[in-house]
Amino acid sequence: MFLDKLIRHAEINPSRVLILLVGVMATLLVLPAFADNGADKGIEWGVMGMKLFGGLALFLYGMEQMADALKAVAGERMKGILAKLTTNRFMGATTGAFVTAVIQSSSVTTVLVVGFITAGLMSLSQSVGVIMGANIGTTVTAQIVAFKVTKAALLMIGVGFSMLFASKQERIKHYGAMLMGLGLVFFGMSVMSDAMKPLRSYQPFLDLMISMENPMVGILVAAAFTGLIQSSSATTGIVIVMASQGFITLPAGIALAFGANVGTCVTAMLASIGKPREAVRAAMVHVFFNIAGVVVWLMFIPQLAEFVTLFSPSHPELSGIERLGAETPRQIANAHTVFNLANTLIFIWFTAQMARLVEWLIPDRLLEEEGLAVSAKYLDDELLSTPSLALDRVRLEVLHMGERVQEMLDKIMPAILTGNRQSLDAVAQLDDEVDILYEQIIDYLGKISKQSMTDHQTGEFLALMEAVGDLENIGDTIETNMVALGHERIDHGFSISDPTKEVLKGFHKVVRKAVDGAVQAVSQLNTQVAQTVIAMKEEINAMADSAAVHQASRLVAEEPNRIAAYTTEVDIIEKQKRIYYFAKRMAKTVIPPEEIDEA
Repeated sequence: MFLDKLIRHAEINPSRVLILLVGVMATLLVLPAFADNGADKGIEWGVMGMKLFGGLALFLYGMEQMADALKAVAGERMKGILAKLTTNRFMGATTGAFVTAVIQSSSVTTVLVVGFITAGLMSLSQSVGVIMGANIGTTVTAQIVAFKVTKAALLMIGVGFSMLFASKQERIKHYGAMLMGLGLVFFGMSVMSDAMKPLRSYQPFLDLMISMENPMVGILVAAAFTGLIQSSSATTGIVIVMASQGFITLPAGIALAFGANVGTCVTAMLASIGKPREAVRAAMVHVFFNIAGVVVWLMFIPQLAEFVTLFSPSHPELSGIERLGAETPRQIANAHTVFNLANTLIFIWFTAQMARLVEWLIPDRLLEEEGLAVSAKYLDDELLSTPSLALDRVRLEVLHMGERVQEMLDKIMPAILTGNRQSLDAVAQLDDEVDILYEQIIDYLGKISKQSMTDHQTGEFLALMEAVGDLENIGDTIETNMVALGHERIDHGFSISDPTKEVLKGFHKVVRKAVDGAVQAVSQLNTQVAQTVIAMKEEINAMADSAAVHQASRLVAEEPNRIAAYTTEVDIIEKQKRIYYFAKRMAKTVIPPEEIDEA
C-alpha cells in the first residue's frame, strides 16, 4: 500500500523512487553492522560504501523533493515576479536571488530569463543582473544544510509523511513534501556523517584531505564532481558533511565551494546545447561570471576564511578535530554566501559590457542556418519540473504559432480573390510551419502531462491542448479548404466582382480580428479579450446574412460562370465562419468552467 502511494506520488520520475528505495535499503542493511561499536575490526569498506551511497541517495532525493514542493507552492508566482523586473540591475539581481532561493534551481531561473529575452520583454544586459542574483539564491541550500538539526530529521520525515499522505488538501500535501524532503536531507547527512567516522583514523584518506589545502586541487576535484552530478548545491552539501567530521579545514572547504561554482557551468552549457542563441548567450554569461569570480578570489582564500570566522559561531570549549567539525560547516556556508554576494556586487557594474562581449562572441545566425524553417522558440525541458512555468511557456509558443496562422490569414484572401497558383501554394506551404510548431507543442505538453500537477494546472493543461488543436484546425481550414477555393476560381476562369470583393474583405477583416483576439486571450490568459471574441458571434452571423443576401442578388446577374462564382463565393463565407468557430472555441478555453454556459 505504501509503495503504491509512493510511486503514484512520484510517478513523474520513477528513478527518484528507485534512488529513495535503494538508499533506505542500504541504510537498513548497514545499521546492524554498526551496532557493535565495542570491537575495532578496522574499516569495513563494503559497509561504508553502502552507507555512503544510501546517505547520498537520501540526501539528493530529499533535495529534489524539497525543491519540487517549493516549486509547486510558489512556482505560480515566480514568472510574475520576474516579469515585473525594471531596468534597475540591482532589482534584477535581488529578484534573481529570491526566485532561485524559492525554486532551488539557478538553471530554471536562467531558462525563464532566456524566455523573456526571446519574447522581447528583457534585454540581455538586464538579464545579466538576474543571472548574477541566481548564484546568490543557490547559497540558501548550503545555509540550510549547515544547520545542525540532524536529530530532528526523523521527526521531520514523520510529520511530513503524515501531511503528504493523510491530508486531502493539495497545499498541505506540498508543505508535507517540503518538510519530508528537508528531513531526508538531514537524515542523509547524518547517515553519510556516520559512515565517514572510521576514516578519521585512516591516514591515506587524511593525506588526501590535506592535499585539498592546495586551492587548485580542491577546485578541480569539486568542479569535476559537480559536473558529474549536475548540482552545485549537492556538492556544497557534501563538503559541509565532510567538514562536520573535521576532515577538511576552512580554506580547503572554500576551495571546494569555488570548484562547485565552476562545475555548475557544465550544467549551464549542456542545457544550452541545441537551444536558441539567447539561451547560449545566457549560459555564457553564467560561465563568465562564475569563472571570473573564482579567478578574482583565488588568491584571497586565506583572507576570506579569516573574515567569515569573525561572525560565524565559534566553540572555544572544544579542541582539535571536534572543534573543527563544529565550526567549519557554518563557516563554509557563510564563505559560500559572502563569495557569491561579493561577486555580484563587483560584477554588477559591468552588466552592459558583459552583454556586449557575449553578443560579440556569439553573433546572431540566419534562420536558414538553424536547420528547420521554423522551430519552437519558448519550449524548454528545464522547466518541466515546474509545470506552472512550463504551461506559461506553452502559452508563449501559442503566440508564436498564432503569428504563422495570422500570416496565412493575411495572405489567403488576396490570393483567393486575385492571386495566381503560386501565391495560393505559398499560403499552403505556411501551414507546414504551423504543423511543425503544433507537433512540437503537443510533444512538450505530453512531457508536462508526466509531471505532478495540481487540479488547477491540470485544467490549464487540458485547456491548452484544446486551444492548440483549434489553432491548428484554423491553419488546416485555410490550407485545405480556402486554398482549394482559390484554385477553383482559376480553374473555372471567372473573376470576382469589385462589390463582392469588398463584402468578402469586410467579412474576412472581422474574422481576422477574432483570431487575433483568440490567440491573445490564450497566450495572455486574458478573459476580457476572450469574452469579446465570443461576443462577436452576433456580428459574424449578421455579416454572414448580409453577405448571403448580396450573393443572392449576384446570382441573377447576367454574367458568365455566375453559378460557379456564386458557389465559390458562398463557400468562402462558410469557410470563414468555420475559422471563427475555431477562434471562438479557443477563446472559451480561457473562460472559467462555471462561466462557459453563460459565454
